[in-house]
Amino acid sequence: MASLIKISLSRRLLFLIKDGKIVRTYPVGVGKTSTATPTGSYHIVNKVPNPGGPFGAIWMGLNQPHYGIHGTNNPSSIGGEVSKGCVRMYNRDALELAGMIPVGTPVSIQN
Repeated sequence: MASLIKISLSRRLLFLIKDGKIVRTYPVGVGKTSTATPTGSYHIVNKVPNPGGPFGAIWMGLNQPHYGIHGTNNPSSIGGEVSKGCVRMYNRDALELAGMIPVGTPVSIQN
């Protein structure tokens, strides 16, 4: 089953798509205006459980250095423009997503 992650910055939502169908929708926090989340096409290059710091329960790195999808130790930030460019998720959502996708999964980030 081919997986794809689509992120809508304006809606602050992450969609997991498998075989052309949305199978999960998650609320996310995105970059501040001054440190905006970059738009474009990327892919997941690694998954690091318990990375420490503000990255919550898991880090899923993108092939854009220093950017990723990760959990957060500040759940009240979900839904806002709050990060330095990364996409934040509730820890339980980030762990669920990480368990459903392989490294190499394409990620499309759009306004």
